[in-house]
Amino acid sequence: MNESRRTSISKFLSLVLRHSPETVGISLDAQGWVGVDELLAACGQHGRSISRAELDEVVAISPKRRFAFSEDGRRIRASQGHSVSVDLGYEPSDPPAVLYHGTVARALEAIREDGLRPMQRHHVHLSADIATALSVGGRRGAPVVLVIDAAAMSAAGIAFFVSANGVWLTEHVPSRFISSWGE
Repeated sequence: MNESRRTSISKFLSLVLRHSPETVGISLDAQGWVGVDELLAACGQHGRSISRAELDEVVAISPKRRFAFSEDGRRIRASQGHSVSVDLGYEPSDPPAVLYHGTVARALEAIREDGLRPMQRHHVHLSADIATALSVGGRRGAPVVLVIDAAAMSAAGIAFFVSANGVWLTEHVPSRFISSWGE
């Protein structure tokens, strides 16, 4: 499969498995899972045929590991980033001392006022490395990397979770825990 097809499938799966399962007429269970056969059949019925081999490749090769199969390989879900209601079942985890968030300069004023909010998602997404934060911020323009004092947040009782693909999640990052504004 070429890169263009892989990207197209990944973006479509992000839409279906994170935001709008009704696009292809499926429902996610409470933890965000759907049967692989059901997903592939529904995609085909809605003009977006995806083979099992293509799905396997998208899940295996995606550097961001956005999707995960159940242990038996019969179900699939997005690892994080949902705007639909799901409980991914992640247990609270102790974060590294510092985490990073990629954004753009035009968002800084709102972040200074309200901190980082999940917006239409369930959690704020943070990364353990600057390179990932740069990549995330760069999707919307020139990236700005914010440095998050995760140790202080954790000490203040704010919970962190780590997704299956290594993205750190929290409900809100108050601006007082942003120790560097990337400026």
